[in-house]
Amino acid sequence: MTEKLVLGLEKAGADIIELGVPFSDPLADGPVIQASHLRALKKNVSLAEVFKLVAKLRKKTSIPLCFMLSYNLILKYGVEKFYADCGRFGVNGVIVPDLTPEEYAVGSKQYAVDTIFFVAPTSTEERIKLVAERSSGFIYLISVAGITGKREKLAENLPELVAHIRKYSKLPIAVGFGISKPAQAREAAQWADGVIVGSALVELISQKKFKAVFKLVSSLRQALDDLSA
Repeated sequence: MTEKLVLGLEKAGADIIELGVPFSDPLADGPVIQASHLRALKKNVSLAEVFKLVAKLRKKTSIPLCFMLSYNLILKYGVEKFYADCGRFGVNGVIVPDLTPEEYAVGSKQYAVDTIFFVAPTSTEERIKLVAERSSGFIYLISVAGITGKREKLAENLPELVAHIRKYSKLPIAVGFGISKPAQAREAAQWADGVIVGSALVELISQKKFKAVFKLVSSLRQALDDLSA
């Protein structure tokens, strides 16, 4: 089913697909995505299985794919082997919430795999500089402090946060955590280069409302296209 979803999301207008690799104690995730981890673990979905999925997808699409996973899974798999397999199978980037810029895995550059770090509203000046220095691909801006999940409003200081990061990096800035509606995506895209939508889609997928998943992505795509028109 995931393979069909990825291809459908691309057709609906997604630019990048984030594949969550299940873990028993996912950091930063709210109840919706935590529940998805538990469902996957009950079906014995492993990192090796997700790599197999990527291999299948790469026969049908070249859309950028990012893993979001715990560093514990990378350590268990083997750091060198993990990044080598990312390069071999076609994973373009990794988002690792419990990997700090200070612990940056330099091996990722060897295999042309982007490492995407977070900037939060509470990040210090020193941390923002370090994230800007160590990140590749794009910088993930957490729009509000807390865990993933749908929210009614974005942070009021979002424009200032984006402008602050741009002082130190020319990388694209993508805003996530809390975006679930086209209007929110349009608002965030006034300042950022991209928006990340997770919980709203995962919730619909858990309810097997697949047409609604693609409809939501299409509406998000339209909102962004209208802004740039």
